[in-house]
Amino acid sequence: MTSDRKTSQRPLLQTNLPRRSLLAAGASLGGALALSGCGMRLGDLYTAVDTHVRDYPTVQAVIRFGELISQRTDGRLGLKMFAGGQLGNERDTLEITTFGGLDFNRVNLAPLNSIEPLTRVPALPFLFESTEHMRTSLDGDIGEEILASLEQHGLIGLCFYDSGSRSFYNTRGPITKPEDMRGLKLRVPGSDLYVGMVKSLGADAVPMPLDEVYQSLAQGVIDGAENNWPSFESGKHFEVARFYSLTRHLLAPEVFVMSKISWDKLSADDQAIVRQSAKDSVPYMRKLWDEQVARSMKIVTESGVAVNEVDPAPFTEMMTDMWEDFLDTPEQRALVERILALREGGA
Repeated sequence: MTSDRKTSQRPLLQTNLPRRSLLAAGASLGGALALSGCGMRLGDLYTAVDTHVRDYPTVQAVIRFGELISQRTDGRLGLKMFAGGQLGNERDTLEITTFGGLDFNRVNLAPLNSIEPLTRVPALPFLFESTEHMRTSLDGDIGEEILASLEQHGLIGLCFYDSGSRSFYNTRGPITKPEDMRGLKLRVPGSDLYVGMVKSLGADAVPMPLDEVYQSLAQGVIDGAENNWPSFESGKHFEVARFYSLTRHLLAPEVFVMSKISWDKLSADDQAIVRQSAKDSVPYMRKLWDEQVARSMKIVTESGVAVNEVDPAPFTEMMTDMWEDFLDTPEQRALVERILALREGGA
């Protein structure tokens, strides 16, 4: 492994993470790399992190990406995956990635919303009318513009991965109309947009890392949360939150990024290999994702969770009213218009 990696002198992401936590994460990372035998490699072994468990589709897609860059560089480049939140939650590892302490990171849009306005666009509730609409929108120029906007923040956006449709689940009872959400304490990722979305429905938003949700549900700290089928199932949240209401309010994607510090050390040829390998991992991820959704649905429904369909109309009206609160720039509004124009039959 090369030894000339340097940390940024001016971090582009700010955090409230205590210094001891950053040091602990760094120590964990260093110890794990030492165990991996990285120092005995002839080439570079890059680090990648994901908060999801190892068999989750995004983790497997990044592992496939690592196989591709290894094959295409005759083993000069390789990848070590740290899954399951081994090195911290997304906000913390994203900070370390901007420092160059981690090379690759798969993150939700939420921690990016606070640093780059364009990432709020695909996170808007009810923007995408279907999975196909989301994929069509983000596989082209619109997606490339959003990914490119991350470079000024110390990150190279490589590709988008699916995150499915997100719906609300809770411990109290089925949600059939917005009024059913009044007073519920619902976990959201750490993003003002997610907080505003939940508040628009009359619920109380509680920003919280994903790895704290199960215990918080079990102890009554929160009443519920919102997420996709695989996260609801793989995080075991369905064991304590027995009501899943299919609002399908979000089709926001995940993002695969690389530290710009690490990126700048690659040759132009290797940069091209990294970009193409990331793009080539997307169809593989989507195949795994569709299969995982089917498995998770089966596990959840067979466990006896009460799953109910929801008329989206009243939710759509209330949640799209808050769009303007988060569209601050002409560039954001232009992207929204372009995405709406790609709906079946136009906006």
